[in-house]
Amino acid sequence: MKATLIIKNIDNLITLKGENKARVKEELKDIGLIKNGIIALNKDKILYVGEGELPSDITLDESTIILDGTGKTVTPGLVDSHTHLVHGGSRENELAMKLKGIPYLDILAAGGGIHSTVKATKNASFEELYNQAKKSLNTMLSFGVTTVEAKSGYGIDDFETEIKQLEVAKHLNEDHPVDIISTFMGAHAIPNAYKDNSDEFVDIIINDMIPKVAQKKLAKFCDVFCEEGVFTIEQSKKILLAAREYGMGLKLHADEIKPLGGAELAAEIGCISADHLIAASDNGIKEMAKNGVIANLLPGTSFNLQTGNFAKARKMIEEGVPVSLSTDYNPGSCPTENIQLIMSFGALIMKLTPEEIITSVTINGAASLGLEEKIGSLESGKQGDLVIFDSPNLEYILYHFGINHVDKVVKKGEIVYTKEK
Repeated sequence: MKATLIIKNIDNLITLKGENKARVKEELKDIGLIKNGIIALNKDKILYVGEGELPSDITLDESTIILDGTGKTVTPGLVDSHTHLVHGGSRENELAMKLKGIPYLDILAAGGGIHSTVKATKNASFEELYNQAKKSLNTMLSFGVTTVEAKSGYGIDDFETEIKQLEVAKHLNEDHPVDIISTFMGAHAIPNAYKDNSDEFVDIIINDMIPKVAQKKLAKFCDVFCEEGVFTIEQSKKILLAAREYGMGLKLHADEIKPLGGAELAAEIGCISADHLIAASDNGIKEMAKNGVIANLLPGTSFNLQTGNFAKARKMIEEGVPVSLSTDYNPGSCPTENIQLIMSFGALIMKLTPEEIITSVTINGAASLGLEEKIGSLESGKQGDLVIFDSPNLEYILYHFGINHVDKVVKKGEIVYTKEK
């Protein structure tokens, strides 16, 4: 078999080889590290991963690209499995208000908060949303992200805006090297017009929005913001079970602020992931572990909101919950595309080990999107997504925080990003 791309002499080749499933407990630390590693790709697929030299049955010719991995760390492509990629505008004007201690509800009442983003997204053209999201996607790619999840949710009661967000994500997925997995999140907030009758809005989501999104095949998943003052446990369950009937996978913004029982609900109805989980109960964590629900943790949001509260990552791992880490990129609570910074937060704030962190943004991130058979580890037959870090080891990437350590990104066997020297 002919190799089209080879990376040899890799100081630290992190393969994550093993079962194609979300890893738990001690499995999180087994990253399949190979010293003096070599990897060969044939077009968009991985051909060989090992130590030293290539087997004799792998051939190359003058067209084969050969890269030297001396002094480098190579990992699977990173997966950012929770973002609000497509949106209009930004909210830097709220920073001064936040610094003065003005409560979020007061900012909301003044036309800020999510209402500001909803208005900006509604007023933006398809092209404007596309270009803004593409810029963010380029930044994510530069930090090593090769697959990203993108939620709608800034249309709220304007369904056409929800569709516009999802169609932008669809077109970007077709045009951009990064793979985009779309999630319908019409249940992101209660519109003002329905604040006194939220059940009516739930019925609109179930009877009107979900069937049309499914018909247009615009989303793989459905997500709901289950929180005090937003959607109740009962409403969230009703929406997600309806989405399942239309073939969508289930996700849940759960227990971000109050311990409502979102973690328990995610376990009960079989969500692929429950996200945020800052206020998740001990029982909810146990139920998630029992039912294999992935805890998608978002430390950047806690950091930016300066609440001082972070999800109990160590407890979740000890209980057997599979854990992933994501940016939660959005214009309000976490305006960053830098997944490497999130990885450092995972270490410095959540006390996760380097091995647990790289697992959480590769195979576990892939599993939270139902893609663990295709991506998330470097093994023969899997898609050729990988990152070459200009770093002598994994620990250095987390230790030297706040900068970009990526040298090159390979997507489907093609070099799609090279850091300027």
